Amino acid sequence: MTYNIEICLISRLRIQPLHSVIVSNWNSSTDDRPAILARCEERLGYVFEDRSILKRALTHSSCATTRLDCNERMEFLGDAVLGMVICDYLYEKHPERREGQLTQQKSHLVSRAVCTQVGVRLKLAEFIFVGKGLGQIPDSLIAAAVESVIAAIYLDGGHEPARTFIHAAFAVELETCDEPKTENYKSILQEETQRDGATVPKYVIEDQRGPDHAREFCVAVMIGERSFQAAWGRSKKEAEQLAARHALEEMSSDLDTEYADSASTADP
Repeated sequence: MTYNIEICLISRLRIQPLHSVIVSNWNSSTDDRPAILARCEERLGYVFEDRSILKRALTHSSCATTRLDCNERMEFLGDAVLGMVICDYLYEKHPERREGQLTQQKSHLVSRAVCTQVGVRLKLAEFIFVGKGLGQIPDSLIAAAVESVIAAIYLDGGHEPARTFIHAAFAVELETCDEPKTENYKSILQEETQRDGATVPKYVIEDQRGPDHAREFCVAVMIGERSFQAAWGRSKKEAEQLAARHALEEMSSDLDTEYADSASTADP
């Protein structure tokens, strides 16, 4: 088994529009299939020890002898391997991000839409084996093939080659995910109150100022009976975000005080 890191170059090509691809492999002779699989290995940047695993990963149920001979089971495994690798990447790469943020990003990166983008970029439709009755390969089959190929690499070479392939093939999407985003303080506050079993935060407009075309709003957060420091913003949404940040800062300060008090009480 060998791995070609040049796949990184493939993964950075411009994303093509999603579209169906005319099928050309259903009538490939048995003699042609080794050549098709060899071209696919070159495209993936991975050479299989057992090429029959790759063949099954590219075989749709429409041309399989039985359902066990198609890529459906491998799609199931590949989805799990992809999720594990993406979770590990996000956890290690972004120690500053919260559980809710990581969950949202993981859901996006393993989605059918992103898998389709990756499959189109790798031109996997050229290698999928389908039956004569299927005139075109829809996006859903391309996405499934991506997951099946991940499973194939995992089964043939283990975790490390699968991880390397995913990092390379999904490099464009991972790079986009790495771009800093504005913190959503309202979502963070919502997570904190739900975790602690507290009342859902309410946002109260306490004041307004300025002309209609440049109105500013003063908003305060209330959690149960407690009201936190209000904040001014150029819109209700901006004021709510700033008010939520004030609430988080006050809650964090409360925790620091409680910790200091408990530590001094514990001292002999």
